[in-house]
Amino acid sequence: METIEITEEHAGNRIDKALSAINSDWSRTHLQNWLKDSLVLVNEKKVKPNYKVKTGDVVTINEPEPEELDVVAEDLQLDIVYEDKDVLVVNKPSGMVVHPAPGHPTGTIVNGLMYHCKDLSGINGVLRPGIVHRIDKDTSGLLMVAKNDLAHVSLVNQLVEKSVTRVYTALVHGHIPHDNGTIDAPIGRDKRERQSMAIVDDGKHAVTHFKVLERYGEFTLVECRLETGRTHQIRVHMKYIGYPLAGDPKYGPKKTIDFSGQALHAGTIGFEHPVTGEYKEFHQPLPEDFQALISKMRNSVDKTSG
Repeated sequence: METIEITEEHAGNRIDKALSAINSDWSRTHLQNWLKDSLVLVNEKKVKPNYKVKTGDVVTINEPEPEELDVVAEDLQLDIVYEDKDVLVVNKPSGMVVHPAPGHPTGTIVNGLMYHCKDLSGINGVLRPGIVHRIDKDTSGLLMVAKNDLAHVSLVNQLVEKSVTRVYTALVHGHIPHDNGTIDAPIGRDKRERQSMAIVDDGKHAVTHFKVLERYGEFTLVECRLETGRTHQIRVHMKYIGYPLAGDPKYGPKKTIDFSGQALHAGTIGFEHPVTGEYKEFHQPLPEDFQALISKMRNSVDKTSG
């Protein structure tokens, strides 16, 4: 149990925001759950998650004991691109889920990580040890993983500060006439389809920069650089400007190409090492099926032009 007296510096803020600023190990999501479970009290009374703290408030936090991880360690032969005692970078194949969830209890990146190493950050909960960000199931590419809590906090802060380099390659429908552009549109839950994301007025700030790499008639190959990292950001943003990802089962036209899921690859990730401060950047070429798809597109254009 920990007791904190609110100072003038944090007065007026929501309690979850104030406490996460006081102790960066407490995420706002965890604090909101603890508030609902009456594990956080203000002046010995339960308050709602939107309670705004006042100078002199005495807050008691009964942080729950970490749950014992109930995830099966599996030898999945993960493609580890880089590893040291603080972080690792893994190349996730398309079709693999990042962490266990209903319908995917095994065969995930986390299951493989549990087998590969015993020292992962516990900040993000028992089902997501070491996971500081995600890429979608059918997206391939690079994922950074925290091996301890210090590294986790550093990497999350870099994501918040937008200093992490994240570059993707995507094949989209349509002929994009301009060579580059920026999409600045807020993303949130689709009001009509809760399983999907959409551009909504009250969504979270989201910015994607894109550059055209090649054009293949009715398709365009683009490089997308994330400034923010919202759920399905590239998929939603490209659909929003009229160029949905090829093969995307949720946001694109149905069955237009022979490909498993959306043609999207997280090929570059760069970050400041949590301990040494050195900037490290990693690159992963397109997987074979994506390369084959691009070759097919090029060939079809050559035949048409020929």
